[in-house]
Amino acid sequence: MLIDVLRLLAAIAIAFIAGKLISKLKLPSILGWLIAGMVIGPHALGLLGSSVLDSQWFGVLESILECTFGLMIGTELIWKQMKTAGPQILITTITESLGTFLVVSLVFGVIFWSSGIPLYLAFMFGGIALATAPAPSLSVVNDLKTSGPVTRTLIPMAALDDLVGALVFFLVIALVSAHISTAGIPVSMVLFLVFLPVLIGILTGFITGKMLQHTKTPASTLTVMLIMLLVSAGIGFAINSMLPAPVLNFMLIGMSFSAVFANMITEEQLSGMMKVMDPVIGFAMIVVILDLGAPLDYHLIFGAGIYTAIYIIARAIGKYSGAYFGAAITHAPDTVKRYLGFTLLPHSGVSLVFTGIAVSVLEGSAPECASIIQGTIAAAAVINEIIAVFMAKKGFEWAGELHKAEAGGAA
Repeated sequence: MLIDVLRLLAAIAIAFIAGKLISKLKLPSILGWLIAGMVIGPHALGLLGSSVLDSQWFGVLESILECTFGLMIGTELIWKQMKTAGPQILITTITESLGTFLVVSLVFGVIFWSSGIPLYLAFMFGGIALATAPAPSLSVVNDLKTSGPVTRTLIPMAALDDLVGALVFFLVIALVSAHISTAGIPVSMVLFLVFLPVLIGILTGFITGKMLQHTKTPASTLTVMLIMLLVSAGIGFAINSMLPAPVLNFMLIGMSFSAVFANMITEEQLSGMMKVMDPVIGFAMIVVILDLGAPLDYHLIFGAGIYTAIYIIARAIGKYSGAYFGAAITHAPDTVKRYLGFTLLPHSGVSLVFTGIAVSVLEGSAPECASIIQGTIAAAAVINEIIAVFMAKKGFEWAGELHKAEAGGAA
């Protein structure tokens, strides 16, 4: 295990340096972290191999760091600041999610219908496509200090998008598994698994908020928050161990946990705590992105077929047009209408988890469908992520929001 820990530390150092080098080219650091992950992952140099990625200790560490990353989203969800934008953000999240689901399902529905492939596979593609991986775009926000209407819309949407994505995907999986096998997933269980991480976070966040109202020093405030963050993750681990597969979203636990206590304490307490936590969140980001990048097989880029290209293009059209439509009908600022869609393109982490679940449902009854979905999404994850990080950065740039936070202004 000591060798594996040293391997992980070396991988983090390499990713950190790669991020610094990429940032010299005026590109977001995350692109360097992702590429470093692929290069040192099990499909290339193997420094960060399956002995680390599949180990129990790394799984625990990565889940805790996902929880920590959730603090970045949750502490921005201050209710009094969100009240005016609440309906706009909710409507735009629904239109961009469902828009993506409809476009991808329709495009693949036509292709599969004409090719004699079962139509339910098109809906599975749509269910996987609507998921957005918030980590890449949020790391651009953090790295390039963006601020303005697009940034303020994206941060709460990152949390809601995960919920809508998981809800639609699991409902599709429940219906497909009921259609192709006798052991369908009950819809009540689907809803339970989607909202459980949020319920865990709300419960522990409320207890934390009550405790933080009585702390006297910045050190005690930070200590209480960290202990309760670990308690929140611990509850997640305990529940995951009772499920057939560990499917709880730890980023949602951290997000809801921090959103609740952030609305119960003073601004001074919150800013003092986050000043200390920002470098920790930065470290968490590198590990989470490494975990996204390492399993990606760069060989798939060369083997990507027409389905992969269609999937990437259809998903991008769905995300962009859905976000544009939602922003237009809620009278959002022009920059949100035009550029929010570009920040919603990153996808890989969530898509690979969803693909794994879809394959496990299909491989017994429809192995040929399982191989279509696995090959297409795996290749798309590699290609889309590199394009998407670049486009997210361009979206913020075109919106005029780069480096606005460090200047103390908001576009």
